[in-house]
Amino acid sequence: MDYLTWTAQWILAGTFLASGLMKLFDFVPSIHALHDRAYAAIAMSPIRGRFVGLIEILLAIGVLLPDAIVPNGPDAEFVIVRWCAAGLAILMIAVSIYYTRRRESAALTLSIFLLALFVIVGRRPN
Repeated sequence: MDYLTWTAQWILAGTFLASGLMKLFDFVPSIHALHDRAYAAIAMSPIRGRFVGLIEILLAIGVLLPDAIVPNGPDAEFVIVRWCAAGLAILMIAVSIYYTRRRESAALTLSIFLLALFVIVGRRPN
């Protein structure tokens, strides 16, 4: 189960690292390319998009970060990983609501949400 959880962590981190880097460094050209294919206008300013990209990058790094900096305690094992995965799960809930309001498919965001939940459950203390 540990290998499967690590694989899920790497997939989750890779997905959000790529997405965050795109939003942080290539936001405006990407929005212009997506604007032609979208059903409705994309209502996100470049500053907000870069902020979300920075949050995604930080949470993706936190999903892979070992908990060497956390002091020993009853729940010290993988506490940073669980909190960062919870942050990504909350972000995916918000994105799913955004897609649902735009009448678009939220299947991919819900599957990433379930992957984040799997990491949270897989890294719970024994």
